[in-house]
Amino acid sequence: MDTLIVTGANRGIGAAVARLAAKQYSIVVNYARDEAAASEVVRQITATGGRAVAIQADVSVEKDVVRLFAEAERQLGPVRALVNNAGITGGFSRVEAITSEMLARVFAVNVSGTILCSREAVRRMSTRNGGNGGAIVNVSSRASQIGGAGEWVHYAASKGAVDTFTIGLAREVATEEIRVNAVSPGLISTELHAAAGALDRLERLAPTIPMKRAGTAEEVAEGILWLLSPAASYVTGVILPISGGR
Repeated sequence: MDTLIVTGANRGIGAAVARLAAKQYSIVVNYARDEAAASEVVRQITATGGRAVAIQADVSVEKDVVRLFAEAERQLGPVRALVNNAGITGGFSRVEAITSEMLARVFAVNVSGTILCSREAVRRMSTRNGGNGGAIVNVSSRASQIGGAGEWVHYAASKGAVDTFTIGLAREVATEEIRVNAVSPGLISTELHAAAGALDRLERLAPTIPMKRAGTAEEVAEGILWLLSPAASYVTGVILPISGGR
């Protein structure tokens, strides 16, 4: 069974992807700090007959990323799929109040982390390097198109970089049996909103969504699994909105 690495898989969309994909892949549940949550996702997967391990790595740190992929291969076998889900918002802030430290951290995790993990995946998957191909899905955000004004323009800008990277890498490795796509979730019911300090954000914004509700992590995971699957064999360089029409 091929190995799938899901970064930031200890909660939210990442955890939903890990659980849903466990029938098709051996799963690496990556986490940065919350070992207990990652271990619980692994327990849920193994309890239903799946194969999974939790591996700590901060995706913004190059040596951690290199270790993540090496450990994944050592424990589970060749990596054929990657979901770049790890990300942070940096909290709510107008641009005029952003600090350089906040900005650096958001871009280090959301952009550098996505690029570094993709680099390691391509080194292993590319037929140019003797690999057997694979698929990468990046988790972007509708904020990259909407702009995040008054809330998190810095976060939206980081996801805009993820969109651009997705298109560029997809075209770069299109003849090397690697497909690269992204999902662009809208308002999704995860811990992200509370963690950013807005406990009422889901209820407040739901009426602005054409479908009049927030989405679920599982609904986003379904889109990601489709993009990873052979059913999407002619799909690359796509940024798929999963946003209830937003």
